Amino acid sequence: MNCNLLIKGRQAMALVMIALGLLFSFSASAQVPKDILVVGQIAEPKSLDPQVDTAVNDFRILVNIYDGLVRFKSGSLQVEPALAKSWTINKAGTVYTFHLRKGIKFQDGTAFNAQAVKFDFERILDTKSPYHDTGPFPLAFFFSAVKQIKVIDNFTVQFVLDKPYAPFLANLAYPTGLIVSPAAVKKYGKDFGRHPVGTGPFEFKSWEPNSKVVLVRNPHYWDGEAKSKMVIFRPITDENTRVAEMMSGQLDIMPEVPPNSLSIFKSSHYKIYEQVGPHLWFLILNTRHGVFKDKRVRQAINYAINKKSLVNNVLDGTATVAAGPVPKAFKWAYNNKLKPYPYDPAKARKLIKEAGATGKTVTFYVTNGGSGMLDPVAMATAIQADLKAVGLNVKIQTYEWNTFLGKVNAGLKDNADMAEMAWMTNDPDTLPYLTLRTGAFPDKGGFNSGYYSNPEVDKLLAEARSSTNQATRAKLYKKMQVIVHNDAPWAFIASWKQNAVTSAAVQNFQLQPSFLLLLKNVYKK
Repeated sequence: MNCNLLIKGRQAMALVMIALGLLFSFSASAQVPKDILVVGQIAEPKSLDPQVDTAVNDFRILVNIYDGLVRFKSGSLQVEPALAKSWTINKAGTVYTFHLRKGIKFQDGTAFNAQAVKFDFERILDTKSPYHDTGPFPLAFFFSAVKQIKVIDNFTVQFVLDKPYAPFLANLAYPTGLIVSPAAVKKYGKDFGRHPVGTGPFEFKSWEPNSKVVLVRNPHYWDGEAKSKMVIFRPITDENTRVAEMMSGQLDIMPEVPPNSLSIFKSSHYKIYEQVGPHLWFLILNTRHGVFKDKRVRQAINYAINKKSLVNNVLDGTATVAAGPVPKAFKWAYNNKLKPYPYDPAKARKLIKEAGATGKTVTFYVTNGGSGMLDPVAMATAIQADLKAVGLNVKIQTYEWNTFLGKVNAGLKDNADMAEMAWMTNDPDTLPYLTLRTGAFPDKGGFNSGYYSNPEVDKLLAEARSSTNQATRAKLYKKMQVIVHNDAPWAFIASWKQNAVTSAAVQNFQLQPSFLLLLKNVYKK
């Protein structure tokens, strides 16, 4: 592929967007009332049930409808009280006792209490629960260490774990730990995701498929009323359309700005936000079928892909090259001795030839957009050219986001060789535990879509999550990274510097390391 032509084409599109902005921009801004925030989302949400969802795109809506027992403190991944005013942990690290706030009601008027907490977690963890069929619950893995949930009294609930589990509080702060109304689940059953009820700063008003999700201020919110009357989330899957609508004043907030469009918003009419976060963009390789069963071919494509070119030319410097399965943002757990695979097409060509894979065709699943997916089509096209240069033919199959997730999360069968993927996580345990363990194969409820299996990796991950000593955990994660880097079950590509743009009128907006979108205190002046 001619990278210069790609760059020129993208620059031309940027100029078109600027022209559109000059034509339409600020005369249209008055169309959005001052007390309403309009957010341009990258995709249609799958559901508004926090235990059903897996995508950050959906999580950005959910955290404004619901609360958890704990939450991430704004601007950090530090856990602070939310629906639980305090908690204690026994010396063994196996019993967590939460003391709940009193007087809180769900948005349907029913009471929040310890029984509601028990109901919620048993719904996702207990297959015998009469409401377990309101799932599936793909991230129930987060709470697999929970052995029992006890109601001590109306405002005290206890989680008993089968062994110490270091990420437990962080997982409770993640959207999978948000508390839903038991009454609403009982009323709507499997349709609860279309009729969400929580305790959060905004309550659900309506959902027009492929058009908008509307939330309105919760006047009874326990932590003070939201500053905006209404928030409208609009799914706009085409990135050029999303940019044009932001420039024409139809949007107030736009997370995940396409990298080539970021410079368009460098004016006094907008505010640009950027922040390094715990993100990883990678290629899942099918280690069970096809050419990627051979480690030499997996290593070869890590050498073959010009990651620096992707980061600098396709992503316009909005990401950094990745070295392994743990994002560099987790400084305490990241292995600094691990270096990215260098760009070495000659070595890649040699490995592919040794493996007898020269001239083979591989099928590559690609999405046209999704949470954290950066510029997936352009990246896939560049990767296709890099692999062709070393002797592999790549057949790209492109899908919209939710269809793509359905195909990839079900596991790469013998009809697919690799797929793009991006994860944004809250703990160094999350991504490798859910995607690299033998026990996380898709048919076992996990996301190990490439069917990678290494007993030593399994052992290290199990030990790391059960230790309450951070130094011990760090040592185990660093050792795991070396093994995975060598086994190359993925092509390690990039970590994103997350971004967003708002109109200049938007106040109190802040990017979160969790990649969530906290809008309670955001307003327009």
